[in-house]
Amino acid sequence: ENTGQPLIAGALRESLELAGYIQPEMLIAGNLGICATLNENLVIKAPDWFYVARIEPAAAGRDRRSYTPYLEGAVPSVVMEFLSETDGGEYSSKQTFPPGKWFFYEQILQVPTYVLFEPMSGDLEVYQLQENGYKLKPSEEGDRYWLVDMRLFLGVWQGEKEGRSGYWLRWWDEAGNLLPWAIEKVEQQQAQISQERQRAEEERQRAERLAEQLRLLGIDPNQV
Repeated sequence: ENTGQPLIAGALRESLELAGYIQPEMLIAGNLGICATLNENLVIKAPDWFYVARIEPAAAGRDRRSYTPYLEGAVPSVVMEFLSETDGGEYSSKQTFPPGKWFFYEQILQVPTYVLFEPMSGDLEVYQLQENGYKLKPSEEGDRYWLVDMRLFLGVWQGEKEGRSGYWLRWWDEAGNLLPWAIEKVEQQQAQISQERQRAEEERQRAERLAEQLRLLGIDPNQV
């Protein structure tokens, strides 16, 4: 783990929340244990970020320490792991207890989309579950990946947020519009206000020039 990973995970959720994407029946979390049983042994993996489309009503809206698919809701549709300097076994297909992450997501949970992101280099790999296991998914136009279950594009963006400068994962909607962060929405609103003020000032100056021209013609602007 490193200080950048929670920021990347939080930024992914932030833009979804601001866009009104997150619904009460969804579960979006990071570093939360996902539980399953392998040969009567409890297996717990805590991905850096995951998305569940629907959870049971009784499980919605409460704090949780773990999540158990089928018992509490659906299998995660998307699981993401952010690679760190130390080997976390994100590519491990080890089948014996404790199983590797790849085997756990591919064979035990059968997560439809598995995402691997290297924050230092910005490398992004998206795997789609096929009949024979995970297959590397080709990127769409603009090096973005269409995630069918979320109906959003996922891609890499480079810049600064919360004091961290580097590569980030970002969302784009179906039309190709970037889902903004809070600071970006504020900046957009400030830019819009500035433009409106500029237009108002230009209109005021135009009105003053017109009034002056009328006065030169001997016409009282207030009588027009």
